[in-house]
Amino acid sequence: MDLLEVKELSKQYGSGDTAVQALKNVSFTVPKGEFVAIVGESGSGKSTLLNLIGGLDTPNNGKIYIDGNDIFSMNDNAMTVFRRRNIGFIFQAFNLLPELSVEQNIMFPVLLDYQKPDKVYLEELLDILNLKERRNHLPGQLSGGQQQRVAIGRALFTRPSLILADEPTGNLDSANSREVIALLKEASTKYEQTIIMITHNMNISRSADRILNVSDGVVTDLGRCRE
Repeated sequence: MDLLEVKELSKQYGSGDTAVQALKNVSFTVPKGEFVAIVGESGSGKSTLLNLIGGLDTPNNGKIYIDGNDIFSMNDNAMTVFRRRNIGFIFQAFNLLPELSVEQNIMFPVLLDYQKPDKVYLEELLDILNLKERRNHLPGQLSGGQQQRVAIGRALFTRPSLILADEPTGNLDSANSREVIALLKEASTKYEQTIIMITHNMNISRSADRILNVSDGVVTDLGRCRE
């Protein structure tokens, strides 16, 4: 079953002689639980694609369905709630709240949704992420790798069907990068979450199940990876 369906998606910025066609009639599907890497040069359109999938931007043409839901048919309030409950975001810059502890940052999306945090699941995540000893630390007291693990925990805590990761290893050394990718792969298999990850690193992209390449706004499926 496909969790994500992108249909004839196009996005243009500007108009006339200064117009930039960021995406050109893009179509592809991603089954539930698949880990997909999106690669491409800077300015190729990969970040635009990720923002559209996450409902952070709107296309000029085309549709995106997440778990059968046409996200661009929703009003702003409905989109905000849907995004909060169904999509987890992991950013290169971590985007943690500096005044909140590790466990508070992880629980924040659930608290923002006025839901009761699942403390059993929190303990499970803290254990998987190797953050139990750091649960009461503030982000400023953590290493870059630890901060990214907190960001992953925050993305996982709402149990979203889709996780969007934008260069999640961009600020990390090679050891922490391998650790983050291993955690994403575990989320994909253990929790059956669909993961779309942007990366400029082809070695990291080969850790995914499948690679999509974006070049001049055109998406090409490079096929499944082999371990």
